[in-house]
Amino acid sequence: MQEKASFFTSIADLLTYIWVFGLAMLGGAASFVRRVRSGEAKYSNIVELVGELVISAFAGLVTFFLCHSAGFDEMLTAAFIAISGHMGTRIIFMLEGVLVRRFGFENECDITLKEDKNHGD
Repeated sequence: MQEKASFFTSIADLLTYIWVFGLAMLGGAASFVRRVRSGEAKYSNIVELVGELVISAFAGLVTFFLCHSAGFDEMLTAAFIAISGHMGTRIIFMLEGVLVRRFGFENECDITLKEDKNHGD
């Protein structure tokens, strides 16, 4: 019986990660469409779209882990995942800033300013 419970737990975990990635990537797609409509990107730029989706999936996954460890409600977690997916690299740099301030890490990376100016999200 333990094997059945373990199997169903694994399936539930897999489905959780699928919806986390899907929701975050939907936020990234919305961000890409917004940039296309504003003239910052072109619909035909598949490489930029794929990059946006990968970054959004990563940001959403990190947000999921943070919300899960903080014990947030599932609906609030879903909203945060979608928002962080839409924010993409901006949320990653914000979290980096929190870590630098909180733990005193040396921030040797100068990409934040360049990324914010070029990306404009």
